[in-house]
Amino acid sequence: MDEVGSIPDSIGAYGIMQIMQAIPHRFPFLLIDRVVDIRPDHSAVGMKNVSINEQFFQGHFPAEPVMPGVLIVESMAQTAAVLVVATLGAAFQGKLVYFMSVEGAKFRRPVVPGDQLFVHVTKVQRRMSVWKFAAQAKVEGTVVAEATYAAMIRDR
Repeated sequence: MDEVGSIPDSIGAYGIMQIMQAIPHRFPFLLIDRVVDIRPDHSAVGMKNVSINEQFFQGHFPAEPVMPGVLIVESMAQTAAVLVVATLGAAFQGKLVYFMSVEGAKFRRPVVPGDQLFVHVTKVQRRMSVWKFAAQAKVEGTVVAEATYAAMIRDR
């Protein structure tokens, strides 16, 4: 921290245990394994190791497994939720973050078992309990999906 009470430029990484403290999602719907960089009130980068053992691959599509686009968008939302908690502090751990809108979602190439998905989320705006984010999901540096979305923070 530069000054007492100011927000640090970067707080490093969150492992899976810190993620589970920050957000209420659990297996099989916890879709980020690590947050590799958090810049409070600005951005975060989440990471998902995509494994053939994911339950959704049993039905999507067994002969040619592809991670569903809606789950990629969900991984964006979960990364943003960790960013919100990192920004607002421990009092907001475990609160629910509800989608309000998803705009401009584009899927550029399939995400398959063995991929390491990096989700880059940037805060666009915040008004009280409503936050807006822009996100890109990348595999090996190539954009595979993108979206802009808004979410509201609520108590359970």
